[in-house]
Amino acid sequence: MEPFQVHQGVAAPMLLNNIDTDAIIPSREMKRVSKKGLGEGLFAGWRYTLPGGREPNPDFVLNQSAYVGASILLGGANFGCGSSREHAAWALKEFGIRALIAPSFGSIFYSNCIRNGILPVVLTPAAIDQLSQAIEAGPQCAQLRIDLPRQRVATPNGSQYDFEIDAGHKRMLLEGLDGIALTLEHATDIDAFEAADRRSRPWIYG
Repeated sequence: MEPFQVHQGVAAPMLLNNIDTDAIIPSREMKRVSKKGLGEGLFAGWRYTLPGGREPNPDFVLNQSAYVGASILLGGANFGCGSSREHAAWALKEFGIRALIAPSFGSIFYSNCIRNGILPVVLTPAAIDQLSQAIEAGPQCAQLRIDLPRQRVATPNGSQYDFEIDAGHKRMLLEGLDGIALTLEHATDIDAFEAADRRSRPWIYG
C-alpha cells in the first residue's frame, strides 16, 4: 500500500450529506472479480448520462475541466454511509482519490479507506465551506495541501485547519500498512505459537 505523508492536489466539492456507498459505486458496477477497473464505475449514477452507459454527464463535478485530476474530495456529513462494500474505497483509490474531507463518515467506510491508503479527514462544516471557497476561483492552481504527520490541511492563501486521527490509523497510512502487513509484523510470534501447538496437538495438523 502506498504510504501517505504529504499530499497536494486538486480538490473537488461534493458537498451533499449522506453520499452512500451505492452512490460511490452502484451495485451494477461490481461485476469484476478483482479491484481493477472499479474506478470506471466510480459515481457511475451521477458521472454518466444513462445507467450502465459511459457518456459523461457534463454537469457532474468530476467531469468538469476545472477538476480534472482531482485527488481530494470535499464532502458532506455521513460520507460513505450505507452498505459495507469495500468496493467503494477500491473505486476511489483506483480513480486517484488520495483523501476525503467531510464532517463525518460512515464508520465501516472510514475503516475501509484507512486500510486502502485513503486519508479520511474530519473537519467542521464551516471549515469545509471555507476550503470550498478557497478553491472555487481556480481549482487547478488553488490546490489543497494535506500534511498527515502534522495533521493539517492548508490552502494556498495560508489558511490552516488541524484535524484529529487515531494514532494506529495514522501509522498505517504513514507506513503504508494494510491489515495483512500489520499481522505479518507478528510473524515470529505466530510461527512460535504454531510450532508449540503442533507439539501439543499434532493430530490437528494431520
